[in-house]
Amino acid sequence: MKILLTGCDGQVGWEICRQAPEYNFSIIPTDVGNLDITDLGALRALQEKERADIIINSAAYTAVDKAESDQELAHKVNAVGAQNLALVAAESNIPILHISTDYIFDGRSTTPYLDESTPAPQSVYGKTKLAGEQLVSEANPKFVTLRTSWVFGIEGNNFVKTMLRIGNDNDEISVVADQFGSPTFAGHIARALLLLTEQYKNEGTLAWGNYNFCDSGITTWHGFASKIMEQGLARQQLESLPIVRPIRTQEYPTPAVRPNYSMMDCSKFSKCFPKIGIQSWEAGLIEMLDALKTKGTS
Repeated sequence: MKILLTGCDGQVGWEICRQAPEYNFSIIPTDVGNLDITDLGALRALQEKERADIIINSAAYTAVDKAESDQELAHKVNAVGAQNLALVAAESNIPILHISTDYIFDGRSTTPYLDESTPAPQSVYGKTKLAGEQLVSEANPKFVTLRTSWVFGIEGNNFVKTMLRIGNDNDEISVVADQFGSPTFAGHIARALLLLTEQYKNEGTLAWGNYNFCDSGITTWHGFASKIMEQGLARQQLESLPIVRPIRTQEYPTPAVRPNYSMMDCSKFSKCFPKIGIQSWEAGLIEMLDALKTKGTS
C-alpha cells in the first residue's frame, strides 16, 4: 500500500511516518518544502510519477491567530490545497483521508457536537477548515474526514511542550479554565488513519463521510495543564510542581475566537469503525511524555 502523505513534518504526519512500518505501508512523504498543495499541476505530476494508492492530508495552516490577518494563505492551504488533493485522488480513483477541526463549530453548545451538527465557525481558521471539508466532499466521493481537537504530539510545537517549558521557568502559571474540550494525541490520530488505510486495503471501501474523532475525556486548558504538570513531575521532566492558577478567557485575549465548548460526540466513528476504537487523552499524554524522556536521553 503506497500512501501519499502531506504535512509529514507536522505532529500527525510525523506520527504516520513513525508508525507506518508496523503496517508495511510505503510512505511518500511531502511537506511545504518539497510540495505545494495549492499547485494542482505539481500534485498531478507527483501522482503520475508515484501512483499512490491513497492520499492522507495532514497538511494545514494551523496558526489560528495569525490566520485572522493572513486569510488568503490560510484559505489557499486549508481549502484550495485540500480540494486539489481530493481532485487528484478522484482522478486516480483512490480515496483521500483528511483532517479537520472542532473549530468548525461555534463553541456555544452545552452538549457534545454530533457529526451532523450545523457548523458555524467563529474564526478564519475554522472557516477555512470548513471550506476544506466541503470542497473535499464535493471533489471526491471516496473520502473520510476526521474532525479532531486540541492536538498534541511528540514532534512539533504544542500546548504540552509549552507548559513543560514555562512550568520549569515559573513557580506559578495562569491558564484559561472556562474553555472545555478533548485533548487528542497525534499518535492516536495517526493510528486511526493508518487503520482506516489498512481496512481500505483489505475491503476495498470504507464508510465514507465526515466524522468527529478525538480522544475520550473532557477537560479545560487549566485541567490539561495541571495534568501535564503532575505527569511531568512524575516522569522527572519537571523539578518541582508549579501552581496552575485558573483564569477566564477574558483575561487572556487572542485575535481569534476560541470555542468555549469543543466536545464532540464520536459515537458515529466508533459504530462505523469498531476495530479502531477511541483512546483517552491521559494515556496519550503519558505516552508522549515517556517518548520525550527517551528522546532526551538517547
